[in-house]
Amino acid sequence: MPEVLKAPLVVEFPFTRSLGPVQSAFLTGLRERVVLGVRTGDGRVLVPPVEYDPVTSEELSELVEVAATGTVTTWAWNHEPRRAQPLDRPFAWVLVRLDGADTALLHALDAPGGPDSVRTGMRVRVRWAAERSGGITDLACFEPHDDGISELTGSDGRFEDLVTGIVVPARLDYTYSPGRAQTAYIQALAERRVVGERCPSCRKVYVPPRGACPTCGVATSERVEVGPRGTVTTYCIVNIKAKNLDIEVPYVYAHIALDGADLALHGRIGGIPYDQVRMGLRVEPVWADGGGHPDHYRPTGEPDADYETYKELV
Repeated sequence: MPEVLKAPLVVEFPFTRSLGPVQSAFLTGLRERVVLGVRTGDGRVLVPPVEYDPVTSEELSELVEVAATGTVTTWAWNHEPRRAQPLDRPFAWVLVRLDGADTALLHALDAPGGPDSVRTGMRVRVRWAAERSGGITDLACFEPHDDGISELTGSDGRFEDLVTGIVVPARLDYTYSPGRAQTAYIQALAERRVVGERCPSCRKVYVPPRGACPTCGVATSERVEVGPRGTVTTYCIVNIKAKNLDIEVPYVYAHIALDGADLALHGRIGGIPYDQVRMGLRVEPVWADGGGHPDHYRPTGEPDADYETYKELV
């Protein structure tokens, strides 16, 4: 059995969020070394603050300062910190109920003594970041503290130059394995062939193959070469240029039913003005230079396919 492919992949994008008055005050407070919670109708103080009571759904707005000291309610040791985590050495993830709060805040605890030095009930305090800009990272981490409750600043939650929005880089690092069926599909593309798999029950051929029939749910293994020509079943005109994609707009992205396949795949249509692309247009692949995939599809010059021949694939 051929080796199944795998490759490291990264999904990364900037996440932009506009802040309402409660979150705006909370993050601005961190910039000013103040921790704020919000009071509910029954008198509880929630930290971090939320805009609506999680029990009654009542809108919340009364901000309350709490202390920068608190008690660990539970914890877990992190032996191998990952990229962009609060500390670059082993630390504990802790839930800390700050003095004056009724809920716990999740953050890192710097514990040089290792996991044996951490316990539920231990007293800790906030370690502020040296440079603060109005984000949760302004609270660098917690550290052990046995000298009582820290003094409040007397803040009422009103600040100048409020933080009204944040941009957070979201990133996911993972290893992707396409599995047996798609490994064979990718290897065939490297040879400029398109291979699907036939369901033993309904006899339909699916491209790209997933190793199981999406209709019947049974395993598939019979490989069938399809295409390379196909029919445009439906399409859209793209008018917004994507970042890092060197394609001029407008262009057409289409679902293409390859000859012999019972599932349409998608691809870009080229070699024809965008306003001349149509359902039923017969197309063929134009392979990327040195790449194991079609760069786009172009018209073959054949007569358009009759709608009855592809209507089930629209």
